[in-house]
Amino acid sequence: MIFIYNCYGGTHSSALAAAYHLKKLPFGRKPTKHEILNTDCFNQLSPKEMGKLIFHGLDEEGHKVYTIGRGSSKAVIPAMRGVLELFEKNGTLHEKVVFSNTSPTVPLAMTFGGLFSRRLKIDPIGVPLLVLGSRQASQNIIKLVERTKKHAKMTSSMIEVLDNGFAG
Repeated sequence: MIFIYNCYGGTHSSALAAAYHLKKLPFGRKPTKHEILNTDCFNQLSPKEMGKLIFHGLDEEGHKVYTIGRGSSKAVIPAMRGVLELFEKNGTLHEKVVFSNTSPTVPLAMTFGGLFSRRLKIDPIGVPLLVLGSRQASQNIIKLVERTKKHAKMTSSMIEVLDNGFAG
């Protein structure tokens, strides 16, 4: 099975979701500033890297975990799904693929933190906001990851796209 967590930039909420999925961040408490800032790819990717699949590791069941930034495009995930559907129709899709949108977990502090840090390059303002937002979102991201894993086990579909309540 392949899990692909996706958000706007691929470097904040989806990176945290991948870390929780892989048990690299704590479940029983909010992560520390150090833990957040040392999460793989957290606040590291540039806008040029949107649309690039980033491999984060294998989970406890051997499933691959990836992230992707989709930018403002509403076409990235449907296009990827379309390609996978071609593989499925040809009998060459051998693993279930689950896309999970992490954007609904993003609080305002994380949104503005990403803007200041990644777009405007003003880290003294952006990074503290990102840490605050990451701590605020931690329980929602954990719940999203747990729901994603549960849904993946329950569905018989080879390709799943979980919007997780995101309307945009």
